[in-house]
Amino acid sequence: MYAAPSAPTVTKPTRDSSCLLSTKPTKLVQYKRDKAASDANVLAAANDASDVANGCTEPSDEQPHALRFAWSFWFIHRAPGHKISDYEAAMTRVATFASVETFWAAYSHLKRADKVPTITDYHMFRAGVRPVWEDAANMAGGKWMIRLKKGVSPRMWEKLCMAVVGDVFGVGDEVCGIVLSIRNSEDIVSLWNKNALDTKTTLHIRDSMKLVMGLPSSCVLEYKAHNDSLRDNSSFRNTDVYK
Repeated sequence: MYAAPSAPTVTKPTRDSSCLLSTKPTKLVQYKRDKAASDANVLAAANDASDVANGCTEPSDEQPHALRFAWSFWFIHRAPGHKISDYEAAMTRVATFASVETFWAAYSHLKRADKVPTITDYHMFRAGVRPVWEDAANMAGGKWMIRLKKGVSPRMWEKLCMAVVGDVFGVGDEVCGIVLSIRNSEDIVSLWNKNALDTKTTLHIRDSMKLVMGLPSSCVLEYKAHNDSLRDNSSFRNTDVYK
């Protein structure tokens, strides 16, 4: 909501502060209210998911905490200077899980991001969805990317994993999977969504990523549709930048 001028001589000609006196919210004010409510729901869901993941709730009759979707971890490594002709064939599916307990059993066996060699990718995708652009679930989608300084990615990756398996984003099967890419000078965390043309949901996912990962609102994220990646055969070049 706009701030009122501190003195009569101070004016903001590009903004009309009269909306503060109206009982009917402007579209901008209503958008901010809706977004604040959405952000609060995301944070509450993230806290709930974190509590369950870290054993802060008691299972009923020792039953596992079932996830909404089953997920799979994948792994791929490329030696520097070598090219991979068949990306999908070079990937290894490490584990598939459908509960909080089996998620942690699989996750705990993965090396931390700062312990794996460069040019390594970890994938966590919904079971049945291959982590490639050509998969039917991914063809019309795209991905959000966050470039991280070295040393930051282990905690960021863990936060995003917990948010995704805990269904924190609240967008159903729109989230196809997430990727951690370890590179020489930076690490890149990506989230793949199903429909790049659904702007409202895509932007909601971006804002939710910032919240669950504890990123400042000013953090720059990049987006690229998979169709564009197929055209230029690149994952991280020619992206659209959003703040």
